[in-house]
Amino acid sequence: MAVTAFISYSHADTKHLERLHKHMAQLHRDGVFETWTDHAIVPGSNLDSEVFTALHASQVFIALVSPDYLASNYCYEKEFEEAQKLEAEGRLHIVPVIVEPCDWLSSPLKSRMALPKDGKPIPEWTNENVAYLNVIQGLRAVATSTYKKPLGPAGERDAADVRGRRLKIKQEFDTIQRRDFADEAFRVIRDYFKTSCEELNQAEDLRARFESMSDNSFTCTVVNRGYKGGRDAHITVHNSKGSRHHFGDINYAWQSHSESNTSNGHVRVDADEYNMFLSLNDFMSSEKKRYDAKQVADVLWLEFTNQAGIEYD
Repeated sequence: MAVTAFISYSHADTKHLERLHKHMAQLHRDGVFETWTDHAIVPGSNLDSEVFTALHASQVFIALVSPDYLASNYCYEKEFEEAQKLEAEGRLHIVPVIVEPCDWLSSPLKSRMALPKDGKPIPEWTNENVAYLNVIQGLRAVATSTYKKPLGPAGERDAADVRGRRLKIKQEFDTIQRRDFADEAFRVIRDYFKTSCEELNQAEDLRARFESMSDNSFTCTVVNRGYKGGRDAHITVHNSKGSRHHFGDINYAWQSHSESNTSNGHVRVDADEYNMFLSLNDFMSSEKKRYDAKQVADVLWLEFTNQAGIEYD
């Protein structure tokens, strides 16, 4: 089943809504998302009834945040307020998308990880298509890590019965489901690195190169020219596709174009009685945490760039 997303926006930001819809085309084709906006309301309908019915039927609330959005009595004080109530009940996931510079960090939205990366407003990106791509990757990660995907359940199955209670249904995940989950995680990590390299290349004294080695492997190099003679870092990531000589489902090495049997750490698909998740292991630490694909990508990217003397606030 596709994830249903309610898009909340100010009509002053229609251009951003139209652009987002174009970038979400592949998500729709892949059956990852279905979206609802007020365009679905026919003339003569009860506005509040239509909006709140759609909102209560959604799993994700996408807010296109701008000065006009924050100033809108309807978007901010009705739709967003109701979304917060549903979120508190565990029935909705709120995703802010910062489409224009505004004072959103002074609003309740500040407690959520915003898109694009670091909440940087879309118009401030050198290439707005790169910003929208980052948004799409984030939305795909939401679907991957939190909700069921067409290829099988990746997240916890839950439903609300007529009394409003939440059900947690125990299940077992077979080899195909685990393999599909690993494949999707690799895709998210790969796309994250590709987009991040494109963004890094826009910074002075920094150069990054992403190279796809195959459908199941990629390598990246980053050079920090702020150091005399340059300071570089490398990473190669392989999707093991069930190969026995790998330590995990996805493994990585701090080398350029490393062989698939070379590894400094790995990512493994694990599961409890309710959902699948990722475990990230390196050979210097035995610490075990639960991750989704986006979080794994974040961890690997930060460690990768840190080796070149690059840090993020």
